[in-house]
Amino acid sequence: MTPIRLLIVEDDHKIAEIQRRFVERLDNVELCGIAHSLADARDLVDVMEPELILLDVYFPDGNGLDLLRELRARDSCSDVILITAAKEVETLRSALRGGVFDYILKPLVFERLQEAINRFREHLEKLSTLNQLAQKEVDALLPRGSQETDHPSQERLPKGIDGLTLDKIRDVIAHGGHWSAEEMGTEIGASRTTARRYLEHLVGTGELSAEVSYGSVGRPERRYCLKT
Repeated sequence: MTPIRLLIVEDDHKIAEIQRRFVERLDNVELCGIAHSLADARDLVDVMEPELILLDVYFPDGNGLDLLRELRARDSCSDVILITAAKEVETLRSALRGGVFDYILKPLVFERLQEAINRFREHLEKLSTLNQLAQKEVDALLPRGSQETDHPSQERLPKGIDGLTLDKIRDVIAHGGHWSAEEMGTEIGASRTTARRYLEHLVGTGELSAEVSYGSVGRPERRYCLKT
């Protein structure tokens, strides 16, 4: 599988470093550059031709939405995920009019970025396999073809619970065994706290059961397994 070539455009060096570390944890994603200004971003886009750009809105030398519009005006092949603290509805409207692939509010959470990248990869894979369009393929590719539209009976997940991560945990649990939050976190590449949140969610929905066990040092630990 060819890696997705990704460019980070973020003026805050600390936030850009966090994004870089997140990107390096993603499978089949190649970081091709980091720009801290729109001027640098324009140069890197021209030279590196990234498939995907993680773009902020506010920069000392302009507005990220202007760069988005420039890319669309020249029919650039680069898609954009906006990662911003801008919560104004008009900013979202401008981003949607500019053809942004996704819109993520700061502070960025790894699982939310991972979900967006996975959806982008699926989007590319669908496009690569199509020769001729039927309406159902168009509906699946456009934003209206979201999971909620395609699967109206699908569970509504609470805040902080991502469907892709939840499915990963379900796949691991399906193979049997009793898992601690720390073991599950290691297995899926997440923190113990994150794994515990998802495991407790599955206990709450009745899919898993939890029991307290005591280790060699006597410390109680919750372990999770499929509910029988």
